[in-house]
Amino acid sequence: MTHDNAVRQLRAMRGKTVSFFTALSLLNARTGDMQTEVAETHVTFRQLSDQQIEDYLLKEQPYHCAGSAKSEGLGIALIQRIEGSDPNSLIGLPLIALVDMLQKQGIKVI
Repeated sequence: MTHDNAVRQLRAMRGKTVSFFTALSLLNARTGDMQTEVAETHVTFRQLSDQQIEDYLLKEQPYHCAGSAKSEGLGIALIQRIEGSDPNSLIGLPLIALVDMLQKQGIKVI
């Protein structure tokens, strides 16, 4: 993603709630059993000024991130609220769903 595209994306999301989806599939190679989950996370962005968007992008350069915002970094300052069943889903792997899937396959996590 380019800087200009990131600016457009953040401008479009400011002041709005946006849904992010993270999918996870687990295949048990022994049994052929396949499980798939989709974790949805709702992110409400602050009403950001153009200057705040520019400053953020120049400091963080999150051009490889969904939504051009890294919630685990400075991007948390862009966010007013995060709602979802698994906080890990927004930054990558939905770990709560993974633990549930592994347990369904008889794998003890702890």
